[in-house]
Amino acid sequence: MNIAQSAAQAQALVRDPSHFQWYVITLLLVVLYAYGEQVAERRWNVVLAGIAFWLMDWVNEIWNALLFHFSGFAPAWGTPGGSAYVILIGLNIEISLMFLLMGLFAVRTLPRDRAWRIFGINNRWIFASVNSVLCVLVEVVLNRIGALTWEWRWWNLNAPWLIWLIGYMPFFMVAYWVHDMPSLKRQIGVVSTLGAFVLAGLGLFAGWLHWI
Repeated sequence: MNIAQSAAQAQALVRDPSHFQWYVITLLLVVLYAYGEQVAERRWNVVLAGIAFWLMDWVNEIWNALLFHFSGFAPAWGTPGGSAYVILIGLNIEISLMFLLMGLFAVRTLPRDRAWRIFGINNRWIFASVNSVLCVLVEVVLNRIGALTWEWRWWNLNAPWLIWLIGYMPFFMVAYWVHDMPSLKRQIGVVSTLGAFVLAGLGLFAGWLHWI
């Protein structure tokens, strides 16, 4: 199986600093300000839930890059251009900063009553489902304009449920789970474990083996 053209384009950009743009610094400051506001209010559950959401994206991006490495064809999704810095074949700096902000949005819009049911279903599942649908719709637009590429027949509009189920639902559910934990110690433990898993994956597959 030959490498897809979009994958070749994205691969050529991975960790190439020559495309840097100064707007990245502005985006970084926006993220720092948003998290700083939560820290100032001592909303540690919001901060940790936002970071958990972001780390879940890294988990997806690692297996996505490994899919490309082992298939030699394409990742499930790729970012072939238009970025100031491509970190992994399906992840650029803009997406990463965006997910940090999305994590905050995801938990700050939750109803306070975690037990409240909508049509008999816990509101966390409803919010995760609806938000995931909205995210898939955004991906459809990005794909249509060529900013985000899909080359596999099982990861495109023919199977949007898979993007919904794997691409986003776990992000929201893990973030909500961390947010609702009654113990700060447990929240820190879960986020730390998730962070260690991501760092281990990046260290092994990117730093040592150079697979991604």
